[in-house]
Amino acid sequence: MIAELEAIIQDRRRNPRLGSYTNSLFDAGVNRIAQKVGEEAVEVVVAALGQGREAQIAELSDLFYHTLVLMNQLGITLDDVYHELEERHKK
Repeated sequence: MIAELEAIIQDRRRNPRLGSYTNSLFDAGVNRIAQKVGEEAVEVVVAALGQGREAQIAELSDLFYHTLVLMNQLGITLDDVYHELEERHKK
């Protein structure tokens, strides 16, 4: 599903849709997108330390989504990340 979500995000950037939350993030720019990633990361920590499984899953899902948007904004793909992880595993 993460690769599918990456494809949807790429499509939104290439083919903007009126009212799309993803497009509103791209319109706001890299600073806002990075800020959202930071906010979601904090929410993951809060959920991990004091909330139930459902909230933890929801917050992690939000973090994954916003991270994928930031990656797209920066021109980084999942394949780039997979490659980096593979290289680290070889060490």
